[in-house]
Amino acid sequence: MTTTIPFFQVDAFSARAFAGNPAAICPLSVWLPDSVMQAIAAENNLSETAFFVREGDVFRLRWFTPTTEVDLCGHATLASAFVLLTELEPGRTTVTFETRSGALTVREAVADEGLPANALVMDFPARPPTPMPASAEQRGRIAEALGAEPKDLWVARDLVAVFEDPNVVRTLRPDAALLAKLPHYAIAATAPGMGRDADVDFVSRFFAPKQGIFEDPVTGSAHCTLAPYWTERLQKSRLRARQVSQRGGDLTCTLKGDRVELAGQATLVIRGQLCFRSTSG
Repeated sequence: MTTTIPFFQVDAFSARAFAGNPAAICPLSVWLPDSVMQAIAAENNLSETAFFVREGDVFRLRWFTPTTEVDLCGHATLASAFVLLTELEPGRTTVTFETRSGALTVREAVADEGLPANALVMDFPARPPTPMPASAEQRGRIAEALGAEPKDLWVARDLVAVFEDPNVVRTLRPDAALLAKLPHYAIAATAPGMGRDADVDFVSRFFAPKQGIFEDPVTGSAHCTLAPYWTERLQKSRLRARQVSQRGGDLTCTLKGDRVELAGQATLVIRGQLCFRSTSG
């Protein structure tokens, strides 16, 4: 028996195709076995494949990298909301997803918010970092893995390596094997905006080799930690952020107590179907 499900690929945090972070979105009427969803994510070979099922007035949302299910993903949440609001239920302006990280609401931006046209605004939990005490040996391992020595180290779920020059962040050439040996979920490298990035408040890159992603193009969840750090440092409640990966992407972050609003655009690049032969068990 052949199973057919809808499939969308969306470039999140980008107003144009072939930039931002691509996510595969699979709306389901009922859940597939976890092993099948993991196999689909591996087949897609994108940093995230998202699956959602309607449950009353909300949608249950899950995210898979090519190798594992994760607890929080920003760009695939943005892409899932984009598919729902523009493809599946046009005219709808907000959606709530139930997830491993609680309820996540995504809404269309309104005209007086000063956000880019057609931006979507996600309400996510804040994950403020704390300073990370590190021995000279630990700092040396981190510097060797990243390819440059950060000025400061902070930690929440992810390690945050703070640099003072955005060009250093742009030109990092990390060692994936050494990064994977660090005792952290993932590593965000960040610096203030200046020079060619003077139009934003801070830049970042994000590496998660333990989750099967050497470098994520644009990472919404990382900004749940980066936004509180830069809000405190820059004393600004609204921040313009740029992830300076090869594809790149921009987003706007607003810290509101223990929540962070992350705003960005999205672009549909593929609309189709996934077809595969079902197996018993």
